[in-house]
Amino acid sequence: MAKQKKPEGKIVTTEEILLKLCHSVTGVLSEAAHIPVYYSPMAQKISKTCLRPDIGCFVLFDGAFSGLVVINLTAEAAMEIYHNYLSSMNIPDDEQAQVYTSDEVGNVMGELMNQILGDFTKKVSQELKSSITQSQPKMLTLNRQVRISVDTNLDHPQARRVSFYTGNNNIFYMELAMDHTEFIKLQDFDAGEEVNPDDLIESYSNGGSPEGAPADSGAGSAPAAGDDAGASTQSDADDLLASLGL
Repeated sequence: MAKQKKPEGKIVTTEEILLKLCHSVTGVLSEAAHIPVYYSPMAQKISKTCLRPDIGCFVLFDGAFSGLVVINLTAEAAMEIYHNYLSSMNIPDDEQAQVYTSDEVGNVMGELMNQILGDFTKKVSQELKSSITQSQPKMLTLNRQVRISVDTNLDHPQARRVSFYTGNNNIFYMELAMDHTEFIKLQDFDAGEEVNPDDLIESYSNGGSPEGAPADSGAGSAPAAGDDAGASTQSDADDLLASLGL
């Protein structure tokens, strides 16, 4: 009698979690600014994360695994994303900031960073059946001579850097630092289909029921991005800024 072959459990590594984050970056920025955004197929191992010129942004996350996400944008990349994002909302050019050092540019980049982490949090919930929470993004405008190292209290840290390119070939970088961790699939499960809120609204406005929509919207729904970021994670971010002297 032939022996029954045991199913092999799929292992999700740091690189696969990094890839999910890359998809969140390209997906959110492409949809928000209506421009193509690409990431390099190569990731770089780094020893530590760092805020670099011209605009640096970081977010802490905690939960099933802990870590830090940093996005460093050149002035050209930040302004391209900023102008296209506001233009997509029909805001005239003369009402938009013209220099990357403007507070408005930093606020918009922070808002987009929050959306990116929210999308990443949802992917972790759907595809890994785990939960993480995020702090509020912190934005810093840096000059050419300043770099700020951002350390995290991780037991076995791993850090990666990925290059991104906009439609006008402007470059920016994302850095991820997280504890060494692996997710091992014990049995098959349905990751669930991602529901587009715009499609739901359009379907309901037409008097229909969207296909695949749950009967009870409160059952099994993933938490809204950023809603679960409690006082502890916010305090962690504030403490980190204070330790940097900011």
